[in-house]
Amino acid sequence: KPDLLQATQNVLTLKYLDGGHGKGCNEQDDRYTQIRRVFHHLTFYGFMLCFAATGVATLYHYFLDLHAPYPIFSLPVILGTLGGIGLVVGPAGLLYLNLKRHPLHGDREQKPVDRGFIFLLILVSASGLVLMAFRNTPYMALLLIFHLATVMTFFITMPFGKFAHGFYRSASLLKFAIEGRISKKP
Repeated sequence: KPDLLQATQNVLTLKYLDGGHGKGCNEQDDRYTQIRRVFHHLTFYGFMLCFAATGVATLYHYFLDLHAPYPIFSLPVILGTLGGIGLVVGPAGLLYLNLKRHPLHGDREQKPVDRGFIFLLILVSASGLVLMAFRNTPYMALLLIFHLATVMTFFITMPFGKFAHGFYRSASLLKFAIEGRISKKP
């Protein structure tokens, strides 16, 4: 299998987010569970669905001359709503696990940054869902400004927060696939 394909498969399945033994991560009571992996999947795929919704809406706007707000059962709205739900549930679950985690588990100085990032993800997605729910009301303009401000804040802070680890992890999985192939050569 080509290296890039192998790395992409590993990224999309979160293959190595299993605690190193397949049983998952330790949570508060020290037992192994896959729940952190599930919340990561919801977060990742929620983000990807929201990204796809934005891409489709861009195509609608610039190439099909269809302008927002789109009908409830249109592709951008369906993708954005499903993605928004994933981006509320996933980060909320990760925040819950982070808050109930043993204080010595993880980097104490990093926790406020991690929690701030998780809260920002929840705020971005929740504001998008609220905007969707109130889009035909007089509050739409204010809600749109608030939502776009949270989205802009998210992208401005992206290189400095937890989100950047997704890019680094993807790069390391590609390197791992390449090194695995090279080490198998005679």
